Amino acid sequence: MKIPSAVPGSLAGLKVLDLSRFIAGPYCAMLLGDLGADVIKVETPGKGENTRSFDPQVGGESLYTIVFNRNKRGMTLNFRSPEGQAVLRELIAKADIVIENFVPGTLEKMGCGWDAMHALNPRLIMTRISGFKSTGPYAHRPCFDVIAQAMSGLMDLTGHPDGPPTAAGTFVVDYSTAMYATIGTLAALQHRERTGEGQLVEATLLSSALSMLVTAIPDQLLSGHTTTRNGTRDRFNAPGNTFKTADGAWILLLAVGDDKFNALAACMDRDDLLEDPNFSTNAQRMRHVPEIEAIVQDWVGRYTVEQILPKLEASGIPSAKVATIADVVQDRNVIESELIVQLDQKGGQVPVQGFAIDMNATPPAIRHPAPSVGEHTDEVLREWLGMRADVADALRAKKAI
Repeated sequence: MKIPSAVPGSLAGLKVLDLSRFIAGPYCAMLLGDLGADVIKVETPGKGENTRSFDPQVGGESLYTIVFNRNKRGMTLNFRSPEGQAVLRELIAKADIVIENFVPGTLEKMGCGWDAMHALNPRLIMTRISGFKSTGPYAHRPCFDVIAQAMSGLMDLTGHPDGPPTAAGTFVVDYSTAMYATIGTLAALQHRERTGEGQLVEATLLSSALSMLVTAIPDQLLSGHTTTRNGTRDRFNAPGNTFKTADGAWILLLAVGDDKFNALAACMDRDDLLEDPNFSTNAQRMRHVPEIEAIVQDWVGRYTVEQILPKLEASGIPSAKVATIADVVQDRNVIESELIVQLDQKGGQVPVQGFAIDMNATPPAIRHPAPSVGEHTDEVLREWLGMRADVADALRAKKAI
């Protein structure tokens, strides 16, 4: 288990105001926090963001909220009150980065749109996450991950050919949008380092979803071919699919190109396949996918998963058991690589996904668990704004914080 690092993170000293909710915005802010930024999660007084009510709960805290909000401090602010809006402007004036995913126009109504904030704080980077471009025809449409999957064609690519369009098993569009937003924010920081000027960064769910379509767009526009559902079958190499073992497990096997197929044929003791004109090249195998898959399935089905995977690994064939989540949390590589870390939440330790990157000089680290609603409000107002306790108490009495 990783322990809090005494080494300042790469982004130490940067102030980030996280005004976002749900996944893409909070995850972007969390990534910056993992890298050492001082991230302040701003929520509605009393109840916090909507996800805090989502099940499952541990110690009265939603796991959904916990997994997207580590390495942040939490404060509350009532955007509907004039006093709350005034405090928001003060905080933005001190911030390096503001992350928001409101419906476009929401911050503008509070006097906190990009133009106003840039004039107030020319070094500010505002990272805006939305479903669609804020200036486009869909700007004010509500959008969530699965909506973007549906609208982008990604959902029509997912599932089996004889089944319905299917959502991905997790929020792939939210996650990818968060990562694009993070990349844009880091690029804007580098630009600011050179010029002293902040800028507006915008990442959208639809553009992120479209970025994952691989060859589908050029194939449609150049050849008129509409890419659609293909199950787990690889679109470019054969054989490449899931196959069932003798003990009922599933493995994914992928023979990438002719060299790997030659190795697979040798592993199967089927050198005769190399002489068969239907299978001698990848182009030919792609024309006879059901036939080659049937041959591979017959072979795989003679072995248990524990027997077949060492054979494939020894032959250099990319392969893996299709793991359940129960398998994943017990996987030796996951454990030894510290890909699961513990958060010391109020209700006890909560295991969550670890860090997707590592850095030898300034590694990501757990510096804060996910905050409770408003846990650090007074602390943040004092540190960021130099606000006295009596002033904070007066704001609280007016329900501004």
